[in-house]
Amino acid sequence: MARVCPLTGKGVLGGNKVSHANNKTHRRFLPNLQSVSFLSDLLGIRVRARMSVHAIRSVEKSGGIDAYLLSTKDELLSTKFYRMKKILQSKIAG
Repeated sequence: MARVCPLTGKGVLGGNKVSHANNKTHRRFLPNLQSVSFLSDLLGIRVRARMSVHAIRSVEKSGGIDAYLLSTKDELLSTKFYRMKKILQSKIAG
């Protein structure tokens, strides 16, 4: 499983661990991913994903997973959430 958030695209970053003696060794900065499930009000299903805490806060601030997906650009979403957005749009339109 990749360490990438499907909503925000946050992934692993690289850098240096610097000691007190200024020795530099390479290290990885991992994103804070949590397993969460959101309830889609329009579809009536539970959506489970492993996403960053930043994405969880954004979803809750926008008013739920439905509102977040409808307000987000298509290019920023993973294929799973892009498909869900298209289903939501078709459900709203007709």
